[in-house]
Amino acid sequence: MPHPQYPDTPASDGVPEVELRGVVKRFPGVLACDHVDLAVATGEVHALMGENGAGKSTLMSVLYGLQRPDAGTVLLRGTPHAFTSPLQAIDAGLGMVHQGFKLFPSLTVTENVVYGSEPRRRGLVDRAAARARVAELVERHSLHVPPDARVGDLPVGVQQRVEILKLLYRDARVLILDEPTAVLTPAEADRLLDVVRGLAAAGRTVLLVTHKLHEVMAVSDRVTVLRDGRVTARLDTAATDPAAIAEAMTGRAVDLDRTHPAGRPAATVLDVTGLTVAGPTRGAKPAVDDITLRVHAGEIVGIAGVAGNGQTELVEALAGLRPTAAGRVAVAGTEVASGGGKGASVAHRRRAGLAYVPEDRAEVGAARTAPLADNLALGFHRRAPLAGRGGLLRRAALRAHAAAVIERFGVKAASGAVPIGTLSGGNQQKAILGREITHDAPLLIVEQPTRGVDIGSIENIHARLVEYRDAGHGVLLVSAELSEVLALSDRVLVMYEGRVVADLPRGQADAATVGLAMAGGTADVPAQTRRATPTDARSGAGPADGGEAAAPAQASADTDGTDGTDSTDSTQESAGTQHASTPADAHSAAGLAGDGGAASGASPLSRPIDRGGDHD
Repeated sequence: MPHPQYPDTPASDGVPEVELRGVVKRFPGVLACDHVDLAVATGEVHALMGENGAGKSTLMSVLYGLQRPDAGTVLLRGTPHAFTSPLQAIDAGLGMVHQGFKLFPSLTVTENVVYGSEPRRRGLVDRAAARARVAELVERHSLHVPPDARVGDLPVGVQQRVEILKLLYRDARVLILDEPTAVLTPAEADRLLDVVRGLAAAGRTVLLVTHKLHEVMAVSDRVTVLRDGRVTARLDTAATDPAAIAEAMTGRAVDLDRTHPAGRPAATVLDVTGLTVAGPTRGAKPAVDDITLRVHAGEIVGIAGVAGNGQTELVEALAGLRPTAAGRVAVAGTEVASGGGKGASVAHRRRAGLAYVPEDRAEVGAARTAPLADNLALGFHRRAPLAGRGGLLRRAALRAHAAAVIERFGVKAASGAVPIGTLSGGNQQKAILGREITHDAPLLIVEQPTRGVDIGSIENIHARLVEYRDAGHGVLLVSAELSEVLALSDRVLVMYEGRVVADLPRGQADAATVGLAMAGGTADVPAQTRRATPTDARSGAGPADGGEAAAPAQASADTDGTDGTDSTDSTQESAGTQHASTPADAHSAAGLAGDGGAASGASPLSRPIDRGGDHD
């Protein structure tokens, strides 16, 4: 049913669907929003862009009732509102999809969508009505989500659409999407952009907070750019270009098509032979299946693959965060794992010459409530100049160390004393990357180095990684951004179903070849660089004995195509992935420091669907 305050079709009276006037928001030492004005029309896709720390998320938090503005007004359809909580914003027709999904993995799609607002009959939850309503929304908005599927079994891209379903179920007329494609594969991102177009065509208003210029150009109608808390540009997308947007974000010209010269490989800094990591359950196929690879000083080796094909498990095994079932790992000539078991500790691997930037910067890469300066000291804190006599930290040296990293890597923070968790996601990423590069280790393993990072910072991070390589270090890069892998890598390894199925030198690694290998196909992969796929292993065929190239795998559908779902959709998005990849456990930043920190970050517990309670 239509929301009581809003029509089903776009308004034609010229009154903005959403308007922010003179919004000011201050935090200690930071003016996050400086008299910001923003107007968004009904049925419009409006992109909000800016560098990390520019004020985008703060502005959306004010709109959604997560933050109270120090000054300014929020208006919906010309009516002023002073939200004190997201519940009030939801009641007024707003909804927000956060970067971190707020879903119960053990519940079904329907149960997640209606949780807190369940239809009832005679005092009990009307499950049939709930499912019918969700199925109707799926079909109306072409979301291709199976209502009865368990959310934990769905690919990340489909989980993203479950979050959107939650908003549509509550009749949100304004949808705020905060970095919605940050964890999606290219195919999943394209599918989400199609959904966004459909929502706007149906009269919904979408506020898109993103750093990805190509997505803005593809889907938005207008763009507002923030820099240092102020609006620097208001642009019609059709009348601008990516370079102009990037310059408005950074205040300078940005080279969006920069290429880097090839590296000069030297000594081996990572030697992996026959590495196997067990699957998630007893009897399941290995998450990492008999992988052999090498990384040399002076080269960047990129790993490409659809999320869930063993990349996370491989990196955690190399870093000492996950036990192995078989195989050998050596870092800069020092053996750190042999056979099964945990192998050498994280501290031992760091001493051997390994630095590590994890995918999960919040749970694994940082101690969120600790000061930024303390986080930047991790791994340095047991030696001079940070450690003094008796192992006590020298606070002056710690502050100087933090200031140097902050300046070198452009981390925006009021001071080193602020908790790292209060920084924007992009600035947390720059801080962690800066800390690990400063270790000057022979081998740097880096996962998703630019996830959630603005275009200017991406340029800087890429340059730092190339500099690190050229200084005689090896880099193992794992990224969901295929363009990033291709731009930086001297060699590209493609993972599929836990195996390396292709090892491509720079000159042979193009988007078509790598993309096909990511989906399990090998038709255009050069024979000399092709690895045996799981299909080959089962059939006994391979390039050496004339075996045919494996056909692209077809992922099993979660549904038979009823209720508005499409059985081909999960194939496009998961390309062999059976479910969203999640770490087996999360480790505290103390583990990165080599102190054997305890595990943290347990999954939320599912609650019965009929207990009521508010959605947020």
